[in-house]
Amino acid sequence: MRVELLYFDGCPNWTVAEERLHEALRSVDREGVHVAKVRVGSPQEAEELGFIGSPTIRFDGVDPFASGCELVGLACRVYATPDGLGGSPTTAQLVHVLA
Repeated sequence: MRVELLYFDGCPNWTVAEERLHEALRSVDREGVHVAKVRVGSPQEAEELGFIGSPTIRFDGVDPFASGCELVGLACRVYATPDGLGGSPTTAQLVHVLA
C-alpha cells in the first residue's frame, strides 16, 4: 500500500492529519507502512499533483475523501467529520478507509 500525505507549509492541520494517519495505521496493524510526505511548494506543483488542499491523504493514489468538486490549489482543506467541519479526517474515518 502506498500512502501519501500532501501538504503545504502554511497549513496548520497537516501535522494533526499525520498523527491521526499513523494512529489509524497502528489500529489496523499496518504501522510498518511508510507514509510519504509530499510538500507542495507552488501553484504549478499543486496543478501537476492535482492537489486539492492541505492536508490531502491518498491511498494507492486515491483520495477517499474527495468529492470531485474541489478546486486545485494551495489552500487549507476542510473535512466533514462526525463532530462538524475539521481540518483533518478523524482517526476513525481513516481507520474506516483502511479497513
